[in-house]
Amino acid sequence: MKITDTHTHLYMKQFDVDRDFVIKRAINSGIDRFYLPSIDSSTIPKILKLERKYPNICFSMVGLHPNKVNPENLEYELKNIEKWLNHHSFLFVGEIGIDLHLETKYLHEQKYVFQTQIQWAKKKKKPISIHCRKAFDQIFEILSKEEDSNLKGIFHCFSGTLEQAKKIIDFGIKLGIGGMITFKNNYISQFLHKISLENIVLETDSPYLSPYPFRGKRNEPIYIKIILNKLSKIYSLSEEKIADIINLNVEKLMFFSSS
Repeated sequence: MKITDTHTHLYMKQFDVDRDFVIKRAINSGIDRFYLPSIDSSTIPKILKLERKYPNICFSMVGLHPNKVNPENLEYELKNIEKWLNHHSFLFVGEIGIDLHLETKYLHEQKYVFQTQIQWAKKKKKPISIHCRKAFDQIFEILSKEEDSNLKGIFHCFSGTLEQAKKIIDFGIKLGIGGMITFKNNYISQFLHKISLENIVLETDSPYLSPYPFRGKRNEPIYIKIILNKLSKIYSLSEEKIADIINLNVEKLMFFSSS
């Protein structure tokens, strides 16, 4: 059984003490690929270092996270991201999107940066990794403008409604399902069975969003098996069958990125 963690920040300081152990333990448990989203240009060298150390296991993304968008460094960051995108073969453009959880004063800038990076991704024929927090309407507005056959990707850490899930799928984007699905107050599990497994991928967002019973502690890729177990119960299918279907979903995204 092979599993891909489509969203993990293994390069962050939370893993500095035992990074190699965390990666090897996950590999020994069947998690054999890790997608590493960037936050801003400063994180890219760390990601590429990990990709070089674990070729065909760690895969890099490039993108400017919405929480890192502000008018003072916006153009500088965008130029750096575009430069990296033109000089390295990244698997995805991400994580990119809109985050209105803490404040809304840079909404205009966030929308501009999000749409700009989508256009780069489509031009390079790369999938995108979308970050959305309290911004479904704004995200959908931009996706509607950019929708075409070159728009592919993953809606990272999906936490919306069934209607929002269907809309995302209609855009040609898969749902990233992570640790939140194991929380006791989680409502996604109440309707997820209505979504075809062909539209789902797995992720941890480690070191964040640890699944139950590790909530509040550092998350790591091996915990993706807890998420897989939860999906097995929701869909009444074996973990092996679900892993096979989701692995094919991931392969399609990788093929799109490399074509």
